[in-house]
This record gives sequence, structure tokens and C-alpha cells, in this order.
Amino acid sequence: MENQLTARKLSSEALDYQRKMTNPIIFWFAMLVKLPSAVFWRLRIKDLTTEKCEVTIPFFWRSQNPFKSIYFAALAGAAELSTGALCQLALAGKGQFSMLVVDFRAEYSKKANSKITFSCTQGEELFELIDHLEVGESAQLTMISTGQNQGDETVAKFFVTWSFKRKS
Repeated sequence: MENQLTARKLSSEALDYQRKMTNPIIFWFAMLVKLPSAVFWRLRIKDLTTEKCEVTIPFFWRSQNPFKSIYFAALAGAAELSTGALCQLALAGKGQFSMLVVDFRAEYSKKANSKITFSCTQGEELFELIDHLEVGESAQLTMISTGQNQGDETVAKFFVTWSFKRKS
């Protein structure tokens, strides 16, 4: 039912983006070209809807630091992808926009020593913002991505502030 509701809200370009980013093979090739660190760290988009985006990062030799936990930069990459993919979905098929990360903050609360899933659930707020931007206008949104381990314990929270500007 949720996918049917999502399908009604999205443009054909957004549906195409959603399909590509949730297909492991297409995602791998896209990241190889656009964001090779995502391939190196084995990031995966687990879920991408108009409401949320979930990205996973495994704990293994390429993502770990010398202290036997996931390297902070790898966690940041997964968190940023969970917000950025949601942004791309919201922008797909709606004309020309520029987007840029203008602020980034992190809070770590537990050692990340297992597979971590980052979730950003601000899709509705993001789509509202994008849909109301006029040509030449810009706006910012701080998106929160929460990383949880397999025991549903929060290991980190990332606050990514995106700036958007609608172009003509």
C-alpha cells in the first residue's frame, strides 16, 4: 500500500530515480561514477520513499578504524547519503535546482561495531519546501539522520543542512 501511495505522489523522473537507487546493481555503478567512497564502504539504500530514506553501512575491514568501530567519515558518508538521496528524489522532475551542504554536525553516542542503518524521515517536510520554492528563491533545511545498530540502539545523529535554490 505504501508504494502505491508513493507512486501517486512522484513524477516519472522521481520514480525512475527511486527505482535506480534501490536497485543494487544500478546503484553500485552510479556510485562508482559519482561517489566511489560509497562503493568502497559498501553503502546500500535500503528504502527510499517520499517519507524517508534508509542507508546501511556494514562493519568490516574497509569501514573500520584502528579502534574496531566504523570510521567516523564512513558513518558521515552514510548519513549524508540518507539525506542527499531524499533530496534528489524530491527534486527529480521539478526543474533546475542547485543544492549544497552548508552545515554539518554530528553527535556520537555509542560505538558503531556492527551494521548501522541511517534513517532520515523528513521527506514530507522536504517535499513541502521544494514544492513551494519559486524561481530565484533559496531555502535551507537541516535534515537529521539517525544511525542505529542492529539492536535498535542509536549510535550517532547527523545534522546535515542543505541549501536549495530554484533556477529558471
